[in-house]
Amino acid sequence: MMKKEIRVGIVQQANSDSIDENMRILAKNINVCANDGAELIVLQELHNSLYFCQVEDTSNFDLAESIPGKSTQFYSEIARKYQVVLVTSLFEKRAAGIYHNTAVVFEKDGTIAGKYRKMHIPDDPAYYEKFYFTPGDLGFTPIQTSVGKLGVLICWDQWYPEAARLMALGGAEMLIYPTAIGWESTDSIEEKERQRNAWQTIQQGHAIANGIPVISVNRVGHEPDPSGQTNGIQFWGNSFIAGPQGEVLYVASNEKTENKVVLIDVTHSENVRRIWPFLRDRRIDAFDALSKRFID
Repeated sequence: MMKKEIRVGIVQQANSDSIDENMRILAKNINVCANDGAELIVLQELHNSLYFCQVEDTSNFDLAESIPGKSTQFYSEIARKYQVVLVTSLFEKRAAGIYHNTAVVFEKDGTIAGKYRKMHIPDDPAYYEKFYFTPGDLGFTPIQTSVGKLGVLICWDQWYPEAARLMALGGAEMLIYPTAIGWESTDSIEEKERQRNAWQTIQQGHAIANGIPVISVNRVGHEPDPSGQTNGIQFWGNSFIAGPQGEVLYVASNEKTENKVVLIDVTHSENVRRIWPFLRDRRIDAFDALSKRFID
């Protein structure tokens, strides 16, 4: 078997309230990863702006844009300039009253290889995403690129093994999760650590269950609550890459911005699936109930 390796760059960034400044810094960070040999670069969720979903404010819909649009042009030019496959995360205005949380993947020549609209939409204190985002309608379909077939999902999707499984069954060679998740200030240190550990552990489980790597890129830093009702969100960083047996290849800081390029051996997935043939042994004849909300 011919060995296939991919150099993957991750950009973990703290954002300000200036979209232009955020995008300028993102371009600089992408440049850093590209100069370090990255062929695939992954950005965090909703990376152009602050995480606006801390409040329900109709003026925030002004942040949304069409796809294609200004941002896709910007990132298309960057992908083409550095000859990288680039995974972005944008606030999409599809039509009046229909908005999505959408990942757009660019090929090395700057063309759009594909997009994914976030399927699972949370509605928790300080994460009021149901106010803004219509659930995705593109399904769990991997995106074919020159570096392989990418199973791109977004943040809240990372808690659902069904989403990861369907991407794997569709031929995804790796799972990619642009993310925005952090701590609520009133939680104890112990509770915060339980949450962060659970977040990483379940994604390592997706890697193991499907025999493919996971790339999870989170934002970092404190972002205040515009309403003043909470103390804001301390995004916990800890962006990480895990191999097909859940082995951690890299974990970023929980408090600093960071760019990192990690070498992933994609052919290792084939070897893992030969010794752990989970896909072979699935009882597809007995899984009908998974399509039900609850079994009474």
